[in-house]
Amino acid sequence: MNIKKNDVFEVIIEDMSESGEGVGKLDGYIWFIKDAVIGDLIEAKAMKMKKNYGFARLMKVLKPSPARVKERCAVARQCGGCQLQMMSYEEQLKFKQRKVYNNLKRIGGLDNLYLPGEGPGAGEKDGEGDRAGDREGGESGRKPVIMEPIIGMEDPWRYRNKAQFPFGMNKENEVIAGFYAGRTHCIIENDDCLLGIQENREILAAVKQIMTQYGIKPYQEESHTGLIRHVLIRKGFRTGELMVCFVVNGRKLPYSEGFVERLLEIPGMTSISYNVNMEKTNVILGREVVNLYGPGYITDYIGNVKYRISPLSFYQVNPVQTERLYGTALEYAGLTGEETVWDLYCGIGTISLFLSQKAKKVYGVEIVPQAIEDARENARLNGIENVEFFVGKAEEVLPKQYEEDKVYADVIVVDPPRKGCDPVCLDTIVMMGPKKVVYVSCDSATLARDVKYLEERGYWVERVSCVDMFPMSGHVESVIMMRNCGLKGK
Repeated sequence: MNIKKNDVFEVIIEDMSESGEGVGKLDGYIWFIKDAVIGDLIEAKAMKMKKNYGFARLMKVLKPSPARVKERCAVARQCGGCQLQMMSYEEQLKFKQRKVYNNLKRIGGLDNLYLPGEGPGAGEKDGEGDRAGDREGGESGRKPVIMEPIIGMEDPWRYRNKAQFPFGMNKENEVIAGFYAGRTHCIIENDDCLLGIQENREILAAVKQIMTQYGIKPYQEESHTGLIRHVLIRKGFRTGELMVCFVVNGRKLPYSEGFVERLLEIPGMTSISYNVNMEKTNVILGREVVNLYGPGYITDYIGNVKYRISPLSFYQVNPVQTERLYGTALEYAGLTGEETVWDLYCGIGTISLFLSQKAKKVYGVEIVPQAIEDARENARLNGIENVEFFVGKAEEVLPKQYEEDKVYADVIVVDPPRKGCDPVCLDTIVMMGPKKVVYVSCDSATLARDVKYLEERGYWVERVSCVDMFPMSGHVESVIMMRNCGLKGK
């Protein structure tokens, strides 16, 4: 290949990467190109080259793909938040489902897995031939597993109930807020992200007004000076309650009375606080929160379950899709009211409390002590008494409870971080022998790895679904139900 750095070339985009970059090939060499869509013929500029692949910048779309649409946001290409805004939402959903499918096939070894409408019997009329579920699929001879259609949103905008806006100064020495450009800490000014709530614009305008009025400077990363680092905004979609938390490079927030007075003019304002973060770090939030107004939290609902959300609480950012995600997990668990359920990596108990409505007993495990405090408080808030929470690593708590206290499980639900489940945790799941394992995942590659591990030990995949929690981005959630084959018929 004769292309060198800074050369401009033409290429057809044939695929997309896990993170949503367009993928094209020239003479067997692979190019990754941000903002390109499958089917585009583009002009690109070579930026960084490795032995077998390189990265290029999209310069011009010569012939657009049928899937290409005009971005709604003026800074969509510069901002690091939306990787897929230039792709129609229908095609985004297809891309995400195929990504999960490909990982489960290639990494997970599920040769009996099929996309919706593509499995054995696809296209047959009712009553023709065998039922697809009674046929054998793949080299393993197992029954075919047809992925269920991905669960998308009716309106894939304004879905985020949380935003963390970094603050800085522009060239005119004015206070700005926005989002970091991809892979940088350069702030792209944007007061009204179209994925966020409409109140963001009014809140940021109020904060900038007070900062300018009193001469309060935003944080400067290079010199570790200035005060306001970020502003965290959260909203309870069902309750309408708003939270504002200032992240500050100091022990106090000067003129806090002025901030509170101005913010209380905004309808729904319920909680105002500041978070102390004086470290030279990329981590946004520190550990200390000082309350300025309100109870120190807001509340919201997922289904019929009420949750208390503090500035440090983990809470899913898309409440509409979260209810669908947890509803799918609950359906896959198939609870009758007689089961003992373990919820591993339970966070603030969101899935645990959801499951408790149909289970006899739910045990939740989470390594973060504050999250378990929130989980217990959320259980109390809802009058739920059939749940018990443990602080610790799932791979340590689960073996102890099983081996020493003889606690068993009918169903185990796991919702691990991106790195997936710890091998010790997986081994204990197999030892405990639950009838079902329901695996909720935000990373289909580590999901596929863990599925392969469990499949080799007698847990076979029976149902697979995807939920689009993050429209316009390359991320997608998956839910899988695995059954213990040794317990069939029991």
